[in-house]
Amino acid sequence: MKNINRRTFLGAGVAATAMAAAGRTFASGADVKQVPLKKNNEDPFNPVTYSAMPTRTFGKTGYKVGILSLGGQATLEIKGREEESEKIINRAIDLGINYIDTAASYGQGVSQLNIGRVMKTRRGEVWLSTKTHDRTYDGSMRLLEESLRNLQTDHLDLWQLHNVQRQDQVDQIFASDGAIKALEKAKSEGIVRNIGITGHFEPLVLLEAIKRYPFDSILMALNAADVHYLSFKNYLLPEAQKRGIAIVGMKVTTRSRILSSWTPPPLEEQADARLRTPKPGTISIKEALTYNMSLPVSTTIIGVDSIAQIEENVKIASGFTPLSQSQMDEIEIKTLPVVRQALYFRRWDLGA
Repeated sequence: MKNINRRTFLGAGVAATAMAAAGRTFASGADVKQVPLKKNNEDPFNPVTYSAMPTRTFGKTGYKVGILSLGGQATLEIKGREEESEKIINRAIDLGINYIDTAASYGQGVSQLNIGRVMKTRRGEVWLSTKTHDRTYDGSMRLLEESLRNLQTDHLDLWQLHNVQRQDQVDQIFASDGAIKALEKAKSEGIVRNIGITGHFEPLVLLEAIKRYPFDSILMALNAADVHYLSFKNYLLPEAQKRGIAIVGMKVTTRSRILSSWTPPPLEEQADARLRTPKPGTISIKEALTYNMSLPVSTTIIGVDSIAQIEENVKIASGFTPLSQSQMDEIEIKTLPVVRQALYFRRWDLGA
């Protein structure tokens, strides 16, 4: 594995896919446009993005990303929902989404497989990001080969260290046989264009990581309840800004539990103890998304359950106007009764 090269990464099917070109008819009914699969050193281009929503620069990469992006969880990671997943992904791209985020672990590979079937013909239209949850060089290289195969591509725009929670994980990643060596090797080979890190557990751990290494991007948990406990907005975001790292926000609705429209199922049907709650959320999807988009982030990713949801979310992004500080304060205050369920993914071992 330590002598891995481009050919090692690619199966015959992936290589053949990368040589193809494809055209699609956009949902607007416009003329059919040929959208070639991009070369490894090129940014993707979705012509709908710029009229669909505001765009921002993705850190030092220079890429213009829409303020709303598609996350690879929710329906996309559920086995048996392949047809619906492909429709969601295609609809998202048709509506102007030009960034998709997934991970090798989502649905044990299901998310990547669903996205890959769309990437087979639409790779040139979206920035494609995935992650390794392995902390070692060899393990991450194996996951990279699997990700490329499942995503039906010969390169990634961004490869990220997934859900870094503790200092010992940071130390393992940066050890002589650690995962960072895999990310650097893949980037030097041109198979990965950019390197990132992600997390939602403990802001100070990620702060140490970005001080230790010049990451191209950071995916962090930011939502309207964030300021109330182990705040990424207060303790991590400023340093990422200072270093010019592309910042991506996630955990916007925390599986809908921050939303007033969510109806909690009976407690006995809530299997995951971290998520168990009798309370609905306290803010609307528009408040949740607009809050995140008002932060100094390049884009905000969100998973969806249906085409209707992605359509609603793009509509919100399309009409986005930044909130004032007083408006953001009001939304933060509204989340106080549901902090625990809105931040279930945080480190909760302090007696809080």
